[in-house]
Amino acid sequence: MMRQLLRGAAALMPLGALAVLAGPAGAAERGMPQLNISDFTPQLVWLAIWFVILYFLMSKLGLPRIKAAMEARKRRREDDLARAAQLKAEAEAASAAYQKALSDARTQAMATIKASADRMAAEAAEQQRALAAELGEQIGAAERRILESKQQALADIRSVAVDVGRSVVEKLTGSVPDLGRMTAAVDQSLAGQAR
Repeated sequence: MMRQLLRGAAALMPLGALAVLAGPAGAAERGMPQLNISDFTPQLVWLAIWFVILYFLMSKLGLPRIKAAMEARKRRREDDLARAAQLKAEAEAASAAYQKALSDARTQAMATIKASADRMAAEAAEQQRALAAELGEQIGAAERRILESKQQALADIRSVAVDVGRSVVEKLTGSVPDLGRMTAAVDQSLAGQAR
């Protein structure tokens, strides 16, 4: 049917060309043909014919192509929107997985830090206990040495006191005192100080 319309339009073309060729001679006498009232009827007929031809050409050829292009664009747009929604959902899932992995890593790091801190605190406490025990032993040994030194000093003081007392009495009196009496006097003096 479309081919028939095209053939009909092609057959009418020579008639239009003849009218254009014949038109200039007569147009000069009549003025503008569009304003000539006697030519209105053929012009309206040709207008109607060309309108129908162009209408059918557009409805059968042009508009279906435009409609197909619009449908293709609409499908592509809808596909793009669906793909964008899918990519958005995938991105949100990836973001949620990343946030969960980050949270898990933080939790694991905190647990590792706590375990390390507890282990180091236990080691420090054990070292402190060992050091306290060692210092306790050293303090005990030092106290024993001090006590022994004190006792040795006290023993030495007795003999020194006896010797000093004998020398003082000898210098003061000029005679050597009795060693037994001097030792008894020093022992009595030291016993009075010990109380």
